This record gives sequence, C-alpha cells and structure tokens, in this order.
Amino acid sequence: MQFNFMASVRRCPGWVASGALCLALAACGAFFENDTVAESEAAQGQDSAVALLTGLSLIAGDIGGAGSVNAGIATNARFYSPAAIAADGSGNLYVADTYNFTIRKITPAGVVITLAGTAGSSGSADGTGAAARFGEIYGITTDVSGNVYVADSINHTIRQITPAGVVTTLAGTPGSLGSTDGTGAAARFNFPIGVTTDGAGNLHVVDSDNHTIRQIVIATGAVTTLAGTAGSNGSTDGTGAAARFRWPGGMVSDGAGNLYLADTANFTIRKIVIATGVVTTLAGTAASFGSADGVGAAALFYGPSGITADGLGNLYVSDINHNTIRQIVIATAVVTTLAGTAGSNGSADGTGAAAQFESPYSIAADPTGNVYVADTDNNTIRKIVPATGVVTTFAGAVERFGSADGTVAAARFLDLRGISADASGNLYAADSNNNTIRQISPAGVVTTLAGTAGVSGSADGTGAAAQFDFPYGITTDVSGNLYVADTSNHVIRKIVIATGEVTTLAGTAGSNGSTDATGAAARFWFPRSITADGAGNLFVADTSNQMIRKIVIATGVVTTLAGSAGGFGSTDATGAAAQFQNPFGITADGAGNLYVADSGNKTVRKIVIATAVVTTLAGTAGSSGNADGTGAAAQFVFPANLTADALGNVYVTEFNTHTVRKIETATGVVTTPVGVAGQKGVLLGDLPGSLTSPYGITSLDARTLALTTAQGVVKVELP
Repeated sequence: MQFNFMASVRRCPGWVASGALCLALAACGAFFENDTVAESEAAQGQDSAVALLTGLSLIAGDIGGAGSVNAGIATNARFYSPAAIAADGSGNLYVADTYNFTIRKITPAGVVITLAGTAGSSGSADGTGAAARFGEIYGITTDVSGNVYVADSINHTIRQITPAGVVTTLAGTPGSLGSTDGTGAAARFNFPIGVTTDGAGNLHVVDSDNHTIRQIVIATGAVTTLAGTAGSNGSTDGTGAAARFRWPGGMVSDGAGNLYLADTANFTIRKIVIATGVVTTLAGTAASFGSADGVGAAALFYGPSGITADGLGNLYVSDINHNTIRQIVIATAVVTTLAGTAGSNGSADGTGAAAQFESPYSIAADPTGNVYVADTDNNTIRKIVPATGVVTTFAGAVERFGSADGTVAAARFLDLRGISADASGNLYAADSNNNTIRQISPAGVVTTLAGTAGVSGSADGTGAAAQFDFPYGITTDVSGNLYVADTSNHVIRKIVIATGEVTTLAGTAGSNGSTDATGAAARFWFPRSITADGAGNLFVADTSNQMIRKIVIATGVVTTLAGSAGGFGSTDATGAAAQFQNPFGITADGAGNLYVADSGNKTVRKIVIATAVVTTLAGTAGSSGNADGTGAAAQFVFPANLTADALGNVYVTEFNTHTVRKIETATGVVTTPVGVAGQKGVLLGDLPGSLTSPYGITSLDARTLALTTAQGVVKVELP
C-alpha cells in the first residue's frame, strides 16, 4: 500500500561552502530560553518554576489525545478510546482502556496505573499484571472484595482481576461464541458488553449480540440466562425468556434486587427484577428516538449506552448519539438532561448544557455521589457533580486539531510532518492536512507563512494565495529560502521566507514519474522528504520511485543519485544499483554524507554524496523491532525521519513505536533517548518522557532537538 506518512527534516541551517558545520544557533537557543517553556509546562500541569535542563517541553500546540501513559497527575495520563468505567467503595476508578487492551486504575489522589494488560498487545492470556492479555473490553465492574470483572467483548469471555492484578477467565472460552448456559469454559457468550455485580455473589452480563441477560455465580462460574432469548430481538416486556431486548448496552444493579439496563437499539431504559426475571420499561419508547426530557415513555433517548446508580434513587445514563448525560429519578421515572446538549459534540468543560462530550460510552458513580464518564472519542475521563451539573476533565487530555495561529498552546495544527529551522531562530513546519506552511518565531508566535487551511491545490503565489497538496518535507538554505516536498502534487516548491512568495522549482503538479530533467520537465512520485547540503544542492527522498534525487538549486536540474524507479529492495551498492523500499526521511551531515530513513526496509542507510555509495548504517532489512544495539543488531519498526547533529550523531523518529532513536555514526551504536517503545501519549518533563507518533525532527544544537507530533511541536533537551 502507499503509506500516507511523511518524512523530512532539516536542522538549524548554516552549512558553509566548505561543508563545515556552522551552527549559528545563538538565536535558535534564544527561542527556547523564553517564557514559552514555563507557560507550556504550566499548561500541562507541571512545575514550571525551574526551566528544564533535560527533558521534553512544549514549543507550540495543545498536545493531548490517545495514548497509554500512566502519570501521577491524572490529566497527564493518556487513554485510547476508553469505553467502560467502574468505581469501587474506596473511591478508586477502573477504566477499560479499550484500544490499549488494558485495565487502568485511577486512585482518589489522581494517580493512574495500569492494573493488567500491556498497551498495544491484544490477546486472551490469563496472568498477572502486564502478562495478561485482553481483547477489546466494553464492560467493567467491581465487587466488595476489591475484584474487578470485565466483559472481554471480542474474546466472548468474562474475566476476573484480583486486587493484586491476577487475571483469570471466569466464564466462556476465548474465540468461541454462542449462547450456551454452562459452567466456566463450557459457557458461551456472543459479544458481552456490560457487566455488574448484585452484592449477593452474582455477576450479571449483557450478552449483547445474543440479546440476552446472563447471570454468573461467581463462586462456581455457573452461567444461566436470566432474561431474553438468544437470537430473538425486540422490545417486549415479560418474564425471563419471554422478554425481548435489542443490542442492549450497559447495566447496573441498585443493590435492592433490581437491574437497570440501557437497551441501546430500542432507545429505552429497562428494569429487571432479579428474583423473578420480570422485565419492564422504565423510560423511553421503543423505536422512538430523540432528546426529549419527560416522564417514562414520554422521555426519548438516542442510543443509551452506559448506566449507573448513585444509591440515592437516581440513575445516570450516557446517551451516546446525542453526547449527553441524562438523569432518571427511579421512583418517578422523571428524565432530565444533566449535562451536554443534544447534537452538540466536543470536549468543553462547563456547567450543564454548556459542557460537551464526544461519544460518551460508559458511566459510573463513586461512593460520594460524583459521576464519572468514559468520554470515549475524546480519550478522557470526565467528572460531573450532579448537584451543580459542573463538568470537568478528570483524567486524560483531548486532541485539539485546527489551523489557528497564535502563541504556544493557543496555536492549532492538523497533522504536522516536516520541520526545519533557520539561523534566526525561526522554526518552519509542514502542516500537512491543513495544506499550509507554518512559522514559529523565537517569541513563540505561530503564523501561517504560505497556503490556506483547508484549501488544496498547486497554485504558485504569495502567502495565502499559494496552494499545496499534502506538503510533507521541508528544509531551509542559507539564503533565506524554504524548500518543500509537496508530496501529493509530486513537485518541489520554493518559498522566499521574507515575502512568502511560492514557486515550483521542479516537477509538474499532477504529473508523476521518474524523469531526470530540468525544472518542470522533471518528474517525481510522492516525494516525502528533502534536505540541503549547503553547497547549492537539494536531495529528495522520492518515496514511490524508491530513489534519492538531486536538484541543483540554481538551475533546477534533477538527477538520480541512488536507486532506480520501481527497484524495490535493500541492496547496498553504488548509484542505480542500490535499492530502497519506501525511503521516507533524508538529511545531510555537512561532511558530504546523506542519511536515509529506509522505512519499508526498517533500516537507516548512508550515502556518500561524492561517490553515490550506499551502505546500511543500522538495522537489518525485514527485521522489525525496537531493540537497541550496534549496526545490524539494532531494530526499527518504522523509521520515519531523521536529522544529524554536529557531533556525528543521527536522530531518527520512530513513528510506530513512539520513540526517537540515536545512532552514533562512527560506531553504528543505536540507543533510545526519547520515549518508551509502545507507550503512546505525550508526557512532558524528564527524559525519556513519552511521545505520540513523532514524525519530523531537526537538530538545533548538539543537545537540542525539535520534533513534530500530529498536533504540536516539542523541544528535546538531551543530557
């Protein structure tokens, strides 16, 4: 497949004609020693009294979104589509972090830990803590002994987790779906999606695709069907097997012998008397959806998915399709909207209707009456005080995309890729999905240098009049110009920084190929990265052609330095005899060498410019992993982009493992100074910190890097 990611970075330029490195970084350094560091750290809830000597800090953007980071401050934690939440009697919350395949615990103090499972590793293994494996989990509950029970939906099983993190399978067999009543592994479920305890030693399970409610005796694992008939859906009130449900969702026990069910596809709230199996409809009308508050059947819901009880006679329902939280007084069936506005989605904290949610899937109440919402598509946990309707973000941080210019965290981006710096301390970034080129000044002010957000095209022009189509790579020269790999246009663009004037240096928009020629007669095919050598030449990672191209800036003459069109492979050789596989990133070291992130081969390659000799510096073609080591012993998963520093090191962004790797070019030794392999989410502070899909990277001095994530730009201060 054609990868849709970019690679290109350039360091703060200053290659003199002789090829020696001229850092010219006084201004670049000044950029990072201003109040933006303190402001960004404060925005992330971190101590900003003392500037970081090493670590990660924010340059621009508001970085949040999906991840797997644990943290001592809940808002620094990251989740990935959390879809179920439960509380215990001690005020702890338990979150089914669905797409991380983990169970997370949040203490009353706001400390987030992973109780069981390993982020990014799915399966169905029993075990302790990180050794356990889960599929996608959509239901979770606790008992009075501190055990956690989860509906491991994709695995069609019910799992038990002790307070020590020991995971066992209570009922069902992984991968075997059905509707059989039985004991333990002999029982069968079909996408169990909700689970609750009744205080009497039983679990009750919403067996969603069977349209039934199941009961499990915890002590024995015996499973029976309490209500509904497998394979028969509907909305009938009745007793036991005579009742009908339609893809029901969450369920809760009131501790008084009753269950309350969010009957999702019926748009109703149902009541089940456990002792008799009698099912009635408490609120809503089957097949009638809407947002009306009212009493009983007069109230309308639109996809009620999660439900909880506060022990004071109230139910709370997450009405997922309307992005609202509803309250039901059990005794009277009076339904009101506690928070959110029907049809309004977002992530705003606020009171009542002013608050916004994005697909809130599950909901839980703690012993003090607070309500917590798994705000699934915002990747956050929200807190509601029912007495006031005040909504705050309790854990996690929402993604904030956009195209806003401004200072530091006020700026918004949409899928940042390449990044470069000039000798005056300005940073430049390719804002790929906005189709713009953004500038970040030494004062931390973000502006749009060229292009218009949301407008794609290929027009040359000045500033907003120019158009791009998914620009990826970007580099600077010593004369005050930028060069952009305008990837989906298959061309190389030039921008005069002082004026914002954009022209096309090589290639013709909309015409792809591999032709060596001058200016518009040359052809590229999804060029993704670009670098300058300081001697008047550009080098391009021409990704889909599997080639490294050279452009003489003064004449626009394009030649092929290494590789051949369509020549997929990993061969080390000279010029056209060498082979690449989807080369994404490229950088020059100022000493006559290029380094290439050969992403499809999972290697980093070296090219001597004068001879076009290609060798493999680190990694082994076809060998995927995150192992540090020397040369061929090191492993990469998706080396995306790279930069070189003045000390003979190359830094590589690993998009899929969320890390930055360091290669000592003299020895080939590979280490991981930034990020933790497999841990997703931006966590600022001390190294290694944590990142989400870092892509662009540039070297600012011997111990300072700037890199892009999708929503922002981060500074790395190395030891």
